[in-house]
Amino acid sequence: MFQAAAKNPQGQRFHTMSADVTRPEENTRIIAEVTAWNDGTPPDIVWANAGSSHPTLFLDTDVDTLRSQMDINYWAAAYLAHATLQAWMKPATSDRRASSTPSKPARHLIMTSSTVCFVGVAGYAPYAPAKSAMRSLADTLRSELNLYNGFRRSNPDRGPEADVKVHCVVPGTIKSPGLEDEERVKHEVTKVLEKGDPAQTEDEVAAAAVKGLEAGGYLVSTQLLGHAMRAGALGGSPRNNWLVDTLFSWVVSIAWLFIGPDMEGKVFDYGKKHDVKLPS
Repeated sequence: MFQAAAKNPQGQRFHTMSADVTRPEENTRIIAEVTAWNDGTPPDIVWANAGSSHPTLFLDTDVDTLRSQMDINYWAAAYLAHATLQAWMKPATSDRRASSTPSKPARHLIMTSSTVCFVGVAGYAPYAPAKSAMRSLADTLRSELNLYNGFRRSNPDRGPEADVKVHCVVPGTIKSPGLEDEERVKHEVTKVLEKGDPAQTEDEVAAAAVKGLEAGGYLVSTQLLGHAMRAGALGGSPRNNWLVDTLFSWVVSIAWLFIGPDMEGKVFDYGKKHDVKLPS
């Protein structure tokens, strides 16, 4: 099935495996098995895409479901990110160090969150907090990885093989069998709130996500409503004072053009000037 969809059937290989990604040891196994299958080279792109939505009201949801939603929608990505970065951040081996140049293409860790991380919507209490946590994890890793990337640039003989970049894809409603399952349990108030929201096919989301990633995007939305939600610094949170908060959000959005790069640069420079402990 996969081979039939290959862009280059002669040059592409496919490997599949089954795993319970809510267990940390299974994510470690995934990376180890793929690395072995790839002749000892870790994958250059890892995309944490496991997830499911159980859209019900908070008080109508049992605690086991609340926990399982966090397991599949946050912890699965966190475990995979941890296993992946443990593999990527190891010092380059002697036989691969020659290719570990500053110009070597970066490796990419991608997570799939959701536009619900931008705005609270009644009926998504089991799902939205996990996706918000994932976005926060991506933000934090984006900052932390500057440390290792900076260390690598000033220690080519001891650093990791390649720089690493983090991305977070935030699609909205996706037409899929999963959506059909959601509609069966979704509260009517949630349907009212979502009325008129655009829905994309799986292929449309994939195409938009890949286009945004190839353009170098970090927080990648896939349709117009998502673009607008992403652009809103306050998202759907109520304003304490509509005039002050709106003006302040404009000022902050401009300030972050300078604050964000400054913070990332400080972490990168620290990695260049100090020893950094790498995984053994």
